[in-house]
Amino acid sequence: MKIISLNFRHLRAFKETAQLHSVKAAAENIFLTQSAVTQAIARLETYLGMPLFLRRHNGMFLTDAGDLYLIRVTRALNYLKQGVREALRSGERIHPQARSKIAIEDQLSHVQVRTLLALLQTTSYSTAARHLGVSQPSVYRAAGDLEDLLNLRLFEKTSIGISLTKAARRLTRFAQLALRELDLAQYELGELNGTDTTKITVGSMPLARTYILPAAINRLAQLKPEIRIEIVEGPYDDQLQRLLRGELDLLIGALRIPLPSTDIEQETLFLTPLSIVGRAQHPLTQSTQPSLAELGQYGWVVPRQGTPARAMFDQLIAAQQPAVYKGLIECSSQIVIRQLLLDSNRLTFISRHQIKQEEEFGLMTVIDFDLANTDRPIGITTRKDWHPSTTQKLFLAIVRNLSSALTDSES
Repeated sequence: MKIISLNFRHLRAFKETAQLHSVKAAAENIFLTQSAVTQAIARLETYLGMPLFLRRHNGMFLTDAGDLYLIRVTRALNYLKQGVREALRSGERIHPQARSKIAIEDQLSHVQVRTLLALLQTTSYSTAARHLGVSQPSVYRAAGDLEDLLNLRLFEKTSIGISLTKAARRLTRFAQLALRELDLAQYELGELNGTDTTKITVGSMPLARTYILPAAINRLAQLKPEIRIEIVEGPYDDQLQRLLRGELDLLIGALRIPLPSTDIEQETLFLTPLSIVGRAQHPLTQSTQPSLAELGQYGWVVPRQGTPARAMFDQLIAAQQPAVYKGLIECSSQIVIRQLLLDSNRLTFISRHQIKQEEEFGLMTVIDFDLANTDRPIGITTRKDWHPSTTQKLFLAIVRNLSSALTDSES
């Protein structure tokens, strides 16, 4: 998406005109001239490449594109309003300031917000300037203008450069969510125009990587070959924070109980039990129900602390046979785990789904050991306030259908 110098106040002009069906009434509401509102709307239509309004003698009425755009613009402006409110609540004022008739969020510029987000990712104005493709003085100016507008300390010098204050970080989260809404608006308008270039960003946890996610991506690509999908891997806590900032659209994998945030919701797709797994020729494959003492004779590769599978391993295996901690390897990489097991007599503690292909090829097998009550819920995690696009809804439907088919095949 190309970056433009856009006042969010222009988006407010579009929103007010759409709701009031009148340029004149919109101008009065947001303290602009009628010509300024008219120019703002014309600029948006030029930028988007399609009309947002039908101009009639009795007022301004939204086109189909305008209806779609209004939903996203309203959500974006609400996020900005919430971000400004959170920043003002937690920030340090620079000086006393009279209250403006114009809401602060309506005075924010696209340049100021992009500058703020660039400084979130860097530790210097010069690096932020290179990232944005502008001069360093431009970054200084935009950052200073934003502090003046909010009347808050947003940036502070540290031993390693520039860092954001608590108020700035509060604002960045909602600014990211607002810009994501505007990205989605463009994707939806493109789809309406016959060119769907939607980008779906998915946070993937171990079990989802082996079957559900690849199968869902391939099926969606057959239906919509032009869409883009980014798969992000990493620790759950990092992925959760990215989800809350709008950098990820959804997470697929093991659900957390209890819910780690009141801002998310979880949907269970299926339950999967944990198994003890080793290479196909592992010595324990000759044993029926080996003892815990026998399990303790071999090295283990297990997930890191803080994951549901690791908690179950500690409770069901390690608590009864502490010897398994000797030479323990913590790893979440399926590729590394696979090779460690194939080249040794090590064991791991994972879902059978994760070795589906290895079992089919005769490389790995489940050790015959009773692990009762180890069912884990696998599913989708999203923000409560997420409003998926049509293409994102299609992707979710595919994931649900594949999960249902997987459950049916095992019943």
